[in-house]
Amino acid sequence: MLQEGAHGKWTVSSSDESTEENSDSEKPSTSSLLDAACGRTSGPQYPCSEARKAAHKRKASPLKLIDKKFSAEIPPAEKQRTSQEGLGWCLSSSDEEPEDQEKHAHKETLKEEKCDAPKEHPLNLCKDDELSENQKAEEYNETLSEAQDTWDLLNGGNPFRFFLTKVRGIEQSYNSGALHIKDILSPLFGTLISSAQFNYCIDVGWLVRQYPQEFRKKPLLIVHGEKRESKAELLAQARPYENINFCQAKLDIAFGTHHTKMMLLLYEEGLRVVIHTSNLIAEDWHQKTQGIWLSPLYPRLPQGTTGSAGESETNFKSDLISYLMAYNSPTLKEWIDLVQEHDLSETRVYLLGSTPGRYQGSDKEKWGHLRLRKLLREHASSVPAQESWPVVGQFSSIGSMGADGSKWLCSEFQESLVAAGSSVTTLLKCDVPIHLVYPTVSNVRQSLEGYPAGGSLPYSIQTAQKQLWLHSYF
Repeated sequence: MLQEGAHGKWTVSSSDESTEENSDSEKPSTSSLLDAACGRTSGPQYPCSEARKAAHKRKASPLKLIDKKFSAEIPPAEKQRTSQEGLGWCLSSSDEEPEDQEKHAHKETLKEEKCDAPKEHPLNLCKDDELSENQKAEEYNETLSEAQDTWDLLNGGNPFRFFLTKVRGIEQSYNSGALHIKDILSPLFGTLISSAQFNYCIDVGWLVRQYPQEFRKKPLLIVHGEKRESKAELLAQARPYENINFCQAKLDIAFGTHHTKMMLLLYEEGLRVVIHTSNLIAEDWHQKTQGIWLSPLYPRLPQGTTGSAGESETNFKSDLISYLMAYNSPTLKEWIDLVQEHDLSETRVYLLGSTPGRYQGSDKEKWGHLRLRKLLREHASSVPAQESWPVVGQFSSIGSMGADGSKWLCSEFQESLVAAGSSVTTLLKCDVPIHLVYPTVSNVRQSLEGYPAGGSLPYSIQTAQKQLWLHSYF
Protein backbone atom coordinates (compact mmCIF):
# COMPACT_ATOMS: atom_id res chain seq x y z
CA MET A 1 0.00 0.00 0.00
CA LEU A 2 2.23 2.77 -1.24
CA GLN A 3 1.37 6.21 0.05
CA GLU A 4 1.73 8.35 -3.02
CA GLY A 5 1.40 12.14 -2.91
CA ALA A 6 -2.12 13.20 -1.98
CA HIS A 7 -4.28 14.98 -4.54
CA GLY A 8 -4.36 18.44 -3.09
CA LYS A 9 -3.35 19.64 0.37
CA TRP A 10 -1.45 17.28 2.59
CA THR A 11 -3.13 16.59 5.86
CA VAL A 12 -1.62 18.21 8.95
CA SER A 13 -0.22 15.92 11.60
CA SER A 14 -2.44 14.62 14.35
CA SER A 15 -0.02 16.09 16.85
CA ASP A 16 -1.52 19.45 15.92
CA GLU A 17 -4.92 18.38 17.20
CA SER A 18 -6.56 18.17 20.56
CA THR A 19 -7.24 14.86 22.26
CA GLU A 20 -10.92 15.09 21.45
CA GLU A 21 -10.27 15.83 17.80
CA ASN A 22 -8.01 12.82 17.51
CA SER A 23 -10.21 10.31 19.31
CA ASP A 24 -9.71 6.82 17.97
CA SER A 25 -13.18 5.46 17.39
CA GLU A 26 -15.85 7.72 16.04
CA LYS A 27 -19.55 7.43 15.43
CA PRO A 28 -21.13 9.75 12.89
CA SER A 29 -21.98 12.99 14.66
CA THR A 30 -23.70 16.20 13.73
CA SER A 31 -21.63 19.35 13.31
CA SER A 32 -21.76 22.91 12.17
CA LEU A 33 -21.14 21.56 8.68
CA LEU A 34 -24.37 19.60 8.43
CA ASP A 35 -25.60 22.01 5.80
CA ALA A 36 -22.74 20.80 3.62
CA ALA A 37 -24.25 17.32 3.62
CA CYS A 38 -27.89 18.32 3.37
CA GLY A 39 -29.18 18.32 -0.18
CA ARG A 40 -26.03 19.80 -1.65
CA THR A 41 -25.77 19.36 -5.40
CA SER A 42 -23.24 21.98 -6.48
CA GLY A 43 -20.15 19.92 -5.74
CA PRO A 44 -18.84 16.48 -4.86
CA GLN A 45 -20.66 14.90 -1.91
CA TYR A 46 -17.41 13.94 -0.19
CA PRO A 47 -14.43 15.67 1.37
CA CYS A 48 -11.59 15.70 -1.09
CA SER A 49 -9.06 17.94 -2.75
CA GLU A 50 -9.80 21.31 -4.32
CA ALA A 51 -8.56 19.85 -7.60
CA ARG A 52 -11.37 17.31 -7.71
CA LYS A 53 -13.95 19.93 -6.69
CA ALA A 54 -12.75 22.20 -9.46
CA ALA A 55 -13.01 19.34 -11.97
CA HIS A 56 -16.54 18.59 -10.76
CA LYS A 57 -17.59 22.21 -11.33
CA ARG A 58 -16.07 22.24 -14.80
CA LYS A 59 -17.87 19.01 -15.67
CA ALA A 60 -21.17 20.56 -14.60
CA SER A 61 -20.43 23.75 -16.60
CA PRO A 62 -17.95 22.85 -19.35
CA LEU A 63 -16.16 25.50 -21.36
CA LYS A 64 -17.94 26.26 -24.63
CA LEU A 65 -16.21 26.24 -27.99
CA ILE A 66 -15.99 29.77 -29.38
CA ASP A 67 -15.87 30.42 -33.11
CA LYS A 68 -12.32 31.21 -34.20
CA LYS A 69 -13.36 34.40 -35.96
CA PHE A 70 -14.42 35.84 -32.62
CA SER A 71 -11.52 34.42 -30.61
CA ALA A 72 -9.33 37.44 -31.22
CA GLU A 73 -11.47 39.56 -28.92
CA ILE A 74 -10.10 37.89 -25.77
CA PRO A 75 -6.73 36.10 -25.64
CA PRO A 76 -7.18 32.37 -24.90
CA ALA A 77 -5.07 32.59 -21.75
CA GLU A 78 -7.31 35.32 -20.34
CA LYS A 79 -10.47 33.37 -21.13
CA GLN A 80 -9.09 30.29 -19.45
CA ARG A 81 -7.96 32.29 -16.42
CA THR A 82 -11.40 33.82 -16.02
CA SER A 83 -13.20 30.50 -16.23
CA GLN A 84 -10.87 28.97 -13.66
CA GLU A 85 -10.85 31.83 -11.17
CA GLY A 86 -11.00 30.39 -7.67
CA LEU A 87 -10.67 26.83 -8.92
CA GLY A 88 -6.88 26.49 -8.85
CA TRP A 89 -4.96 23.41 -7.82
CA CYS A 90 -4.66 22.86 -4.11
CA LEU A 91 -0.92 22.75 -3.40
CA SER A 92 0.54 19.97 -1.36
CA SER A 93 2.44 21.00 1.72
CA SER A 94 5.60 19.76 0.06
CA ASP A 95 5.13 22.60 -2.44
CA GLU A 96 5.29 25.25 0.27
CA GLU A 97 8.24 27.41 1.18
CA PRO A 98 9.88 26.87 4.61
CA GLU A 99 8.14 29.94 6.02
CA ASP A 100 4.79 28.55 4.87
CA GLN A 101 5.54 25.21 6.48
CA GLU A 102 6.31 26.91 9.79
CA LYS A 103 2.71 28.09 9.94
CA HIS A 104 1.65 24.46 10.33
CA ALA A 105 3.98 23.87 13.28
CA HIS A 106 1.92 25.57 16.01
CA LYS A 107 -0.45 23.42 18.00
CA GLU A 108 -4.15 23.91 17.49
CA THR A 109 -6.86 23.22 20.02
CA LEU A 110 -9.77 23.16 17.62
CA LYS A 111 -12.41 20.78 18.87
CA GLU A 112 -15.12 19.18 16.85
CA GLU A 113 -18.52 20.71 17.42
CA LYS A 114 -21.34 18.37 18.21
CA CYS A 115 -24.98 19.25 17.83
CA ASP A 116 -28.24 17.60 16.98
CA ALA A 117 -29.65 18.09 13.51
CA PRO A 118 -32.84 20.18 13.57
CA LYS A 119 -35.81 17.93 13.03
CA GLU A 120 -37.26 20.32 10.49
CA HIS A 121 -34.11 19.95 8.34
CA PRO A 122 -33.39 16.22 7.97
CA LEU A 123 -30.59 15.01 5.73
CA ASN A 124 -31.73 14.81 2.13
CA LEU A 125 -30.94 11.30 1.00
CA CYS A 126 -30.41 10.77 -2.73
CA LYS A 127 -33.54 10.02 -4.72
CA ASP A 128 -33.47 8.15 -8.00
CA ASP A 129 -34.45 11.24 -9.99
CA GLU A 130 -31.68 13.26 -8.34
CA LEU A 131 -28.79 10.89 -9.05
CA SER A 132 -25.93 12.42 -10.98
CA GLU A 133 -24.84 10.95 -14.28
CA ASN A 134 -22.01 9.08 -12.57
CA GLN A 135 -24.32 7.75 -9.86
CA LYS A 136 -26.71 6.41 -12.49
CA ALA A 137 -23.82 4.82 -14.36
CA GLU A 138 -22.67 2.95 -11.26
CA GLU A 139 -26.08 1.29 -10.86
CA TYR A 140 -25.42 -1.26 -13.60
CA ASN A 141 -27.19 -4.59 -13.72
CA GLU A 142 -25.01 -7.67 -13.76
CA THR A 143 -26.25 -10.33 -16.16
CA LEU A 144 -25.98 -14.03 -15.45
CA SER A 145 -23.21 -14.33 -18.01
CA GLU A 146 -21.25 -11.53 -16.35
CA ALA A 147 -21.68 -13.22 -12.98
CA GLN A 148 -20.33 -16.46 -14.42
CA ASP A 149 -17.40 -14.60 -15.99
CA THR A 150 -16.61 -13.05 -12.61
CA TRP A 151 -16.71 -16.43 -10.92
CA ASP A 152 -14.42 -17.94 -13.58
CA LEU A 153 -12.09 -14.95 -13.24
CA LEU A 154 -11.90 -15.39 -9.49
CA ASN A 155 -10.95 -19.03 -9.79
CA GLY A 156 -8.87 -18.83 -12.96
CA GLY A 157 -5.15 -19.17 -13.46
CA ASN A 158 -3.93 -15.82 -12.16
CA PRO A 159 -1.09 -16.67 -9.73
CA PHE A 160 -0.54 -13.07 -8.60
CA ARG A 161 -4.28 -12.24 -8.52
CA PHE A 162 -3.81 -8.78 -10.02
CA PHE A 163 -6.76 -7.26 -11.89
CA LEU A 164 -7.81 -3.99 -13.52
CA THR A 165 -11.07 -2.13 -12.99
CA LYS A 166 -13.92 -2.07 -15.49
CA VAL A 167 -14.15 1.10 -17.58
CA ARG A 168 -17.41 2.60 -18.85
CA GLY A 169 -17.75 3.76 -22.45
CA ILE A 170 -15.50 1.19 -24.12
CA GLU A 171 -16.21 -2.07 -25.90
CA GLN A 172 -17.10 -4.82 -23.49
CA SER A 173 -14.34 -7.02 -24.87
CA TYR A 174 -11.78 -4.61 -23.44
CA ASN A 175 -13.24 -5.17 -19.98
CA SER A 176 -12.53 -8.87 -20.15
CA GLY A 177 -10.89 -9.96 -16.92
CA ALA A 178 -11.68 -6.65 -15.19
CA LEU A 179 -13.60 -6.07 -11.96
CA HIS A 180 -15.93 -3.41 -10.61
CA ILE A 181 -16.23 -2.67 -6.89
CA LYS A 182 -19.69 -4.29 -7.00
CA ASP A 183 -18.04 -7.48 -8.23
CA ILE A 184 -15.61 -7.41 -5.32
CA LEU A 185 -18.43 -6.93 -2.80
CA SER A 186 -20.69 -9.45 -4.52
CA PRO A 187 -22.11 -12.49 -2.65
CA LEU A 188 -20.18 -14.55 -5.22
CA PHE A 189 -17.03 -13.68 -3.28
CA GLY A 190 -18.46 -14.69 0.11
CA THR A 191 -21.27 -14.18 2.62
CA LEU A 192 -20.23 -10.93 4.24
CA ILE A 193 -20.24 -10.56 8.03
CA SER A 194 -18.42 -7.22 8.32
CA SER A 195 -15.88 -5.12 6.44
CA ALA A 196 -13.24 -2.42 6.87
CA GLN A 197 -12.54 0.14 4.16
CA PHE A 198 -9.23 2.06 4.23
CA ASN A 199 -9.08 5.03 1.89
CA TYR A 200 -8.13 8.63 1.18
CA CYS A 201 -11.22 10.12 -0.49
CA ILE A 202 -14.62 8.66 0.47
CA ASP A 203 -18.22 9.22 -0.61
CA VAL A 204 -20.10 7.34 2.10
CA GLY A 205 -23.47 7.20 0.33
CA TRP A 206 -21.91 5.93 -2.89
CA LEU A 207 -19.87 3.35 -0.99
CA VAL A 208 -22.94 1.95 0.77
CA ARG A 209 -24.71 1.55 -2.58
CA GLN A 210 -21.85 -0.58 -3.89
CA TYR A 211 -22.65 -3.29 -1.36
CA PRO A 212 -25.40 -5.76 -2.30
CA GLN A 213 -28.73 -4.91 -0.67
CA GLU A 214 -28.40 -7.80 1.77
CA PHE A 215 -24.99 -6.55 3.01
CA ARG A 216 -25.71 -2.83 3.36
CA LYS A 217 -26.48 -3.01 7.07
CA LYS A 218 -23.51 -5.19 7.99
CA PRO A 219 -20.91 -3.56 10.27
CA LEU A 220 -18.60 -1.28 8.27
CA LEU A 221 -15.45 0.40 9.62
CA ILE A 222 -14.08 3.32 7.58
CA VAL A 223 -10.40 4.13 8.20
CA HIS A 224 -9.57 7.65 7.06
CA GLY A 225 -7.15 10.52 7.52
CA GLU A 226 -9.61 13.43 7.51
CA LYS A 227 -9.38 16.20 10.11
CA ARG A 228 -11.37 19.17 11.32
CA GLU A 229 -13.97 20.40 8.80
CA SER A 230 -13.47 17.56 6.33
CA LYS A 231 -13.67 15.03 9.16
CA ALA A 232 -16.92 16.57 10.40
CA GLU A 233 -18.29 16.43 6.87
CA LEU A 234 -17.34 12.76 6.52
CA LEU A 235 -19.03 11.91 9.81
CA ALA A 236 -22.11 13.85 8.78
CA GLN A 237 -22.37 11.80 5.59
CA ALA A 238 -22.63 8.63 7.65
CA ARG A 239 -25.32 9.79 10.07
CA PRO A 240 -28.10 7.88 8.27
CA TYR A 241 -26.17 4.60 8.61
CA GLU A 242 -26.11 3.13 12.10
CA ASN A 243 -23.81 0.28 11.02
CA ILE A 244 -20.87 2.57 10.12
CA ASN A 245 -18.01 3.38 12.50
CA PHE A 246 -14.86 5.39 11.86
CA CYS A 247 -11.18 5.13 12.71
CA GLN A 248 -8.99 8.20 12.18
CA ALA A 249 -5.40 7.49 11.20
CA LYS A 250 -3.01 9.23 13.59
CA LEU A 251 -0.32 10.88 11.50
CA ASP A 252 2.79 11.55 13.55
CA ILE A 253 4.51 13.97 11.20
CA ALA A 254 3.24 17.26 9.84
CA PHE A 255 3.09 16.19 6.20
CA GLY A 256 1.88 12.63 6.56
CA THR A 257 -1.22 11.62 4.64
CA HIS A 258 -3.48 8.56 4.79
CA HIS A 259 -3.42 7.34 1.20
CA THR A 260 -3.85 3.60 1.78
CA LYS A 261 -6.59 1.94 -0.26
CA MET A 262 -7.48 -1.45 1.17
CA MET A 263 -10.49 -3.60 2.05
CA LEU A 264 -10.70 -6.24 4.76
CA LEU A 265 -13.73 -8.46 4.11
CA LEU A 266 -14.83 -10.94 6.75
CA TYR A 267 -17.14 -13.70 5.48
CA GLU A 268 -18.85 -16.65 7.02
CA GLU A 269 -16.49 -18.65 4.80
CA GLY A 270 -13.27 -16.84 5.73
CA LEU A 271 -11.35 -13.57 5.24
CA ARG A 272 -10.28 -11.67 2.13
CA VAL A 273 -7.84 -8.77 1.70
CA VAL A 274 -8.14 -6.37 -1.25
CA ILE A 275 -5.46 -3.76 -1.99
CA HIS A 276 -6.24 -1.35 -4.82
CA THR A 277 -5.59 2.14 -6.22
CA SER A 278 -9.10 3.67 -6.33
CA ASN A 279 -10.65 6.27 -4.08
CA LEU A 280 -14.11 5.32 -2.82
CA ILE A 281 -15.90 7.74 -5.13
CA ALA A 282 -17.88 7.15 -8.32
CA GLU A 283 -15.37 8.93 -10.58
CA ASP A 284 -12.52 6.55 -9.73
CA TRP A 285 -14.57 3.48 -10.69
CA HIS A 286 -16.22 4.96 -13.78
CA GLN A 287 -13.81 5.79 -16.60
CA LYS A 288 -10.36 5.29 -15.07
CA THR A 289 -8.19 2.19 -15.23
CA GLN A 290 -7.19 1.24 -11.67
CA GLY A 291 -5.30 -1.70 -10.21
CA ILE A 292 -6.61 -4.35 -7.77
CA TRP A 293 -4.86 -7.10 -5.86
CA LEU A 294 -7.41 -9.64 -4.64
CA SER A 295 -6.32 -12.18 -2.07
CA PRO A 296 -7.50 -15.78 -1.98
CA LEU A 297 -10.30 -16.60 0.45
CA TYR A 298 -8.41 -17.25 3.68
CA PRO A 299 -9.95 -20.02 5.83
CA ARG A 300 -10.16 -19.75 9.60
CA LEU A 301 -7.46 -21.63 11.51
CA PRO A 302 -8.46 -24.37 13.97
CA GLN A 303 -9.39 -22.93 17.36
CA GLY A 304 -6.45 -22.63 19.71
CA THR A 305 -3.86 -22.28 16.95
CA THR A 306 -1.07 -19.91 18.00
CA GLY A 307 2.31 -18.64 16.88
CA SER A 308 3.18 -18.32 13.21
CA ALA A 309 0.43 -20.63 11.97
CA GLY A 310 -1.09 -19.55 8.68
CA GLU A 311 1.97 -17.55 7.58
CA SER A 312 2.95 -17.41 3.91
CA GLU A 313 6.41 -17.78 2.39
CA THR A 314 6.35 -14.04 1.83
CA ASN A 315 5.56 -13.20 5.49
CA PHE A 316 2.44 -11.45 4.26
CA LYS A 317 0.49 -12.21 7.42
CA SER A 318 3.00 -10.77 9.87
CA ASP A 319 3.62 -7.76 7.62
CA LEU A 320 -0.12 -7.03 7.40
CA ILE A 321 -0.45 -7.30 11.17
CA SER A 322 2.56 -4.99 11.62
CA TYR A 323 0.98 -2.47 9.28
CA LEU A 324 -2.35 -2.52 11.11
CA MET A 325 -0.57 -2.20 14.44
CA ALA A 326 1.25 0.90 13.15
CA TYR A 327 -2.09 2.75 13.34
CA ASN A 328 -1.86 2.34 17.13
CA SER A 329 -5.66 2.14 17.19
CA PRO A 330 -7.77 0.09 19.63
CA THR A 331 -10.51 0.12 16.99
CA LEU A 332 -8.32 -1.98 14.68
CA LYS A 333 -7.48 -4.53 17.38
CA GLU A 334 -10.51 -6.60 16.34
CA TRP A 335 -9.24 -6.79 12.75
CA ILE A 336 -5.70 -7.59 13.86
CA ASP A 337 -7.09 -10.52 15.86
CA LEU A 338 -9.17 -11.66 12.87
CA VAL A 339 -6.11 -11.68 10.60
CA GLN A 340 -4.25 -13.67 13.26
CA GLU A 341 -7.07 -16.23 13.34
CA HIS A 342 -6.96 -16.99 9.61
CA ASP A 343 -4.68 -19.00 7.35
CA LEU A 344 -2.90 -16.66 4.91
CA SER A 345 -0.38 -19.26 3.75
CA GLU A 346 -1.60 -19.22 0.13
CA THR A 347 -0.49 -15.62 -0.40
CA ARG A 348 2.05 -15.29 -3.21
CA VAL A 349 2.94 -11.59 -2.95
CA TYR A 350 4.90 -9.36 -0.59
CA LEU A 351 3.24 -6.52 1.26
CA LEU A 352 4.97 -3.17 0.92
CA GLY A 353 3.49 -0.73 3.42
CA SER A 354 4.18 2.91 4.14
CA THR A 355 3.53 4.81 7.36
CA PRO A 356 4.53 8.44 7.99
CA GLY A 357 7.20 8.84 10.64
CA ARG A 358 10.91 9.03 11.32
CA TYR A 359 12.82 5.74 11.47
CA GLN A 360 16.36 4.74 12.36
CA GLY A 361 18.48 1.62 12.05
CA SER A 362 16.70 -1.51 10.83
CA ASP A 363 13.33 0.22 11.16
CA LYS A 364 14.18 2.24 8.04
CA GLU A 365 13.75 -0.91 5.94
CA LYS A 366 10.29 -1.71 7.30
CA TRP A 367 8.40 0.82 5.16
CA GLY A 368 8.34 2.66 1.86
CA HIS A 369 10.88 2.49 -0.94
CA LEU A 370 13.67 1.36 1.41
CA ARG A 371 11.50 -1.69 2.10
CA LEU A 372 11.19 -2.13 -1.68
CA ARG A 373 15.00 -1.92 -1.97
CA LYS A 374 15.40 -4.66 0.63
CA LEU A 375 12.86 -6.95 -1.09
CA LEU A 376 14.46 -6.50 -4.51
CA ARG A 377 17.94 -7.24 -3.18
CA GLU A 378 16.80 -10.37 -1.37
CA HIS A 379 14.35 -11.86 -3.85
CA ALA A 380 14.91 -10.43 -7.35
CA SER A 381 17.53 -11.88 -9.66
CA SER A 382 20.06 -9.58 -11.25
CA VAL A 383 19.64 -9.06 -14.98
CA PRO A 384 22.60 -9.25 -17.42
CA ALA A 385 23.55 -5.82 -18.75
CA GLN A 386 20.84 -4.33 -16.57
CA GLU A 387 22.56 -0.95 -16.54
CA SER A 388 21.02 -0.39 -19.99
CA TRP A 389 17.53 -1.18 -18.72
CA PRO A 390 15.65 2.07 -18.01
CA VAL A 391 13.60 2.79 -14.92
CA VAL A 392 10.12 3.76 -16.12
CA GLY A 393 7.82 5.65 -13.75
CA GLN A 394 4.13 6.42 -14.26
CA PHE A 395 2.09 8.38 -11.76
CA SER A 396 -0.80 10.83 -11.37
CA SER A 397 0.53 13.49 -9.01
CA ILE A 398 3.86 15.29 -8.66
CA GLY A 399 5.25 17.04 -5.58
CA SER A 400 8.47 18.89 -4.85
CA MET A 401 11.62 16.87 -5.55
CA GLY A 402 14.35 19.41 -4.94
CA ALA A 403 16.51 21.73 -6.98
CA ASP A 404 17.89 18.92 -9.17
CA GLY A 405 17.74 15.17 -9.69
CA SER A 406 20.56 14.43 -7.29
CA LYS A 407 18.48 15.51 -4.30
CA TRP A 408 16.25 12.42 -4.37
CA LEU A 409 15.00 11.09 -7.73
CA CYS A 410 18.35 10.10 -9.24
CA SER A 411 19.97 9.11 -5.97
CA GLU A 412 18.01 7.64 -3.08
CA PHE A 413 14.89 6.64 -5.04
CA GLN A 414 16.69 5.37 -8.11
CA GLU A 415 18.96 3.24 -5.97
CA SER A 416 15.91 1.48 -4.55
CA LEU A 417 14.39 0.85 -7.97
CA VAL A 418 17.51 -0.75 -9.47
CA ALA A 419 18.28 -2.94 -6.45
CA ALA A 420 17.63 -6.28 -8.16
CA GLY A 421 20.16 -8.78 -6.87
CA SER A 422 23.38 -8.19 -4.98
CA SER A 423 25.23 -6.77 -7.99
CA VAL A 424 23.39 -3.46 -7.68
CA THR A 425 26.30 -2.01 -5.70
CA THR A 426 28.50 -2.19 -8.78
CA LEU A 427 26.15 -0.07 -10.86
CA LEU A 428 26.82 3.59 -11.39
CA LYS A 429 23.62 5.58 -10.87
CA CYS A 430 24.23 7.59 -14.03
CA ASP A 431 24.27 4.37 -16.10
CA VAL A 432 20.55 3.71 -15.54
CA PRO A 433 18.28 5.98 -17.61
CA ILE A 434 15.05 7.22 -16.05
CA HIS A 435 11.91 7.78 -18.12
CA LEU A 436 8.85 9.39 -16.52
CA VAL A 437 5.40 9.08 -18.08
CA TYR A 438 2.87 11.85 -17.39
CA PRO A 439 -0.25 12.81 -19.37
CA THR A 440 -0.10 15.71 -21.81
CA VAL A 441 -2.91 18.23 -22.21
CA SER A 442 -3.88 16.38 -25.38
CA ASN A 443 -4.00 13.06 -23.50
CA VAL A 444 -6.41 14.55 -20.98
CA ARG A 445 -8.58 16.28 -23.57
CA GLN A 446 -8.97 13.09 -25.61
CA SER A 447 -9.60 10.82 -22.61
CA LEU A 448 -13.03 9.36 -21.91
CA GLU A 449 -13.65 11.98 -19.24
CA GLY A 450 -12.14 14.89 -21.12
CA TYR A 451 -10.73 17.86 -19.22
CA PRO A 452 -12.45 16.95 -15.90
CA ALA A 453 -9.98 14.03 -15.74
CA GLY A 454 -7.38 16.67 -14.88
CA GLY A 455 -8.88 16.77 -11.40
CA SER A 456 -6.91 13.60 -10.71
CA LEU A 457 -3.60 14.99 -12.00
CA PRO A 458 -2.30 17.52 -9.49
CA TYR A 459 0.90 19.23 -10.57
CA SER A 460 0.84 22.92 -9.70
CA ILE A 461 2.49 25.50 -11.91
CA GLN A 462 4.32 26.81 -8.82
CA THR A 463 5.97 23.43 -8.25
CA ALA A 464 6.70 22.88 -11.95
CA GLN A 465 8.51 26.20 -12.24
CA LYS A 466 10.80 25.24 -9.33
CA GLN A 467 11.88 21.98 -10.95
CA LEU A 468 12.11 22.51 -14.69
CA TRP A 469 14.94 19.97 -14.67
CA LEU A 470 12.34 17.23 -14.08
CA HIS A 471 10.71 17.78 -17.47
CA SER A 472 13.78 16.53 -19.29
CA TYR A 473 12.93 13.06 -17.94
CA PHE A 474 9.40 13.09 -19.42
